[in-house]
Amino acid sequence: MSVVTCFGEVLLDVFPTHKKIGGAPLNVALRLKSLGVETNIISRVCQDTNGIEILEFAKGNGLDISGIQIDKSFKTGIVQVDLDEHGSATYSIDYPVAWDKIEISEKTIEKVKSSDAFIFGSLACRDRVSKNTLTHLLQYANFKVFDVNIRPPHYSMELLFELMKRSDFIKFNDDELDEICKYLNFNSASIEEQIKLISLKTKTSKICVTKGKDGAIILYDEHFYKHDGYPIKVADTVGAGDSFLATLIFNLINKSKPEEALKFACAMGAMVASKKGANPVIKMEELNSFVN
Repeated sequence: MSVVTCFGEVLLDVFPTHKKIGGAPLNVALRLKSLGVETNIISRVCQDTNGIEILEFAKGNGLDISGIQIDKSFKTGIVQVDLDEHGSATYSIDYPVAWDKIEISEKTIEKVKSSDAFIFGSLACRDRVSKNTLTHLLQYANFKVFDVNIRPPHYSMELLFELMKRSDFIKFNDDELDEICKYLNFNSASIEEQIKLISLKTKTSKICVTKGKDGAIILYDEHFYKHDGYPIKVADTVGAGDSFLATLIFNLINKSKPEEALKFACAMGAMVASKKGANPVIKMEELNSFVN
């Protein structure tokens, strides 16, 4: 069985009318687990009501929570989520919180060493403590997957390039790719040329860019593969990119061809966007039926 470890924020997404447990690494981990992957999550919560709720939720969904540390000084993370009329989300993220203070330990090192893939994002690096822990863990990872996941103002271009250069696989959305190319004063309208530039600058041969309703494109060992996406009625976009990434990595580490992996990842992302919340239950037979 494949093993994947996800690193970073676990939190409560607070919507105008309700709240949901989330955080990109947790969303990715939950989707991987639903696909049959043995999944670890390395994070940190407070032993407050929200933290206990997150731990019980993650354990109840079959995740290994032994890598979720308990903090006595900083509260469990909360994010205020606002949705526009199209279901697109904007986020206001509390700081500092427990997941900003993830510490290195022999347990976290062993989890990373024993995993087929190690998935992380940039948001967890906004604080020196979690950033230093991630930087240390990267040296033990077998396949380093960087979900860029820009959340202003919690990043710098210098940080993004530092992490990209240390990654084996990078995932952006098209807005993030545009922003990074503008920083490099590269103005090509060709998404392929933009990806080639990032590949050259970071020496990374595997790069994926999601394009919302228009699907995604992946550079995989010098070859491009594309999928135009699936037409759906959007309920909300929260977590769709996380489920896309989980499905893509699941297929790639299980030796699917890149074009097949991309097809199923686009399908999963579309299905999640068609439902409320970041982690709707989607069974493999539903995914296969949707694709076919």
